[in-house]
Amino acid sequence: MNIDQLRNHCLKKKGVTEDFPFDEHTLVFKVLGKMFALVGLEKWESGNRFINLKCDPEYAQELRAEYDSIYPGYHMSKVHWNSVELNSGEISAAFLFELIDHSYDMVVKGMTKKMREQLN
Repeated sequence: MNIDQLRNHCLKKKGVTEDFPFDEHTLVFKVLGKMFALVGLEKWESGNRFINLKCDPEYAQELRAEYDSIYPGYHMSKVHWNSVELNSGEISAAFLFELIDHSYDMVVKGMTKKMREQLN
């Protein structure tokens, strides 16, 4: 998995933009202005490849119990965010895309009806 594949998957989704709201190293993907994925580009380029993704709290606990590469979100709410480490090979590209999709869906689900209608 390279950063371009990850970026392309995120940007294919409806209403998604990319931004650097915190600093020039933290790439943030948003759907209608709401964050669903964050990647530290400086860390990624140095070999520490991970992504922060929003997650249903119960599912987050299940994932953390099952995968050593998934742990509470780095610098995020530990209840609603997971960090997914990609260096070990434990997380396949297909599974990562599922987790990204889940994150996107969680954010959309929390939007107002009017915002969700903008995506259709």
